[in-house]
Amino acid sequence: MLGEIGIHPGQENVLQVLLEDDGQPMTRLATALKVKPPTVTKMVSRMAAQGLVRRIASETDARSARVFLTDDGRARGIELKKRWKRLEQMTMSRIPEKDRRKLVKLLMSVEASLANESEDDLPVNGSEIELFDEENAA
Repeated sequence: MLGEIGIHPGQENVLQVLLEDDGQPMTRLATALKVKPPTVTKMVSRMAAQGLVRRIASETDARSARVFLTDDGRARGIELKKRWKRLEQMTMSRIPEKDRRKLVKLLMSVEASLANESEDDLPVNGSEIELFDEENAA
């Protein structure tokens, strides 16, 4: 889906954040994306070369820059949101509303659990996790 509209993995998150609040400082963008500033610098440089964003240096602090969507970046971000919405509708259309709410709550719980885990706490090869009863799997 991303390649169809000319963006690379990870860039969709930048587009989404900037669609919600355009003109963010690089440091705030890094915080919103939960990545280190050098990662944002690399992503923004690549996206600027693609014509999706533009970086404007701060008038008061030459070390600081704000990131703005270009018209093309905004259009691709909006198109991506539409595609995600269609995918969500297709995926969830056959799940009853009460089950959707449960699913969303469970997925949010999983996300919160993962966000609080350090890499050292995660299983090495997954063998410590039993997802289903192997006897009843066949």
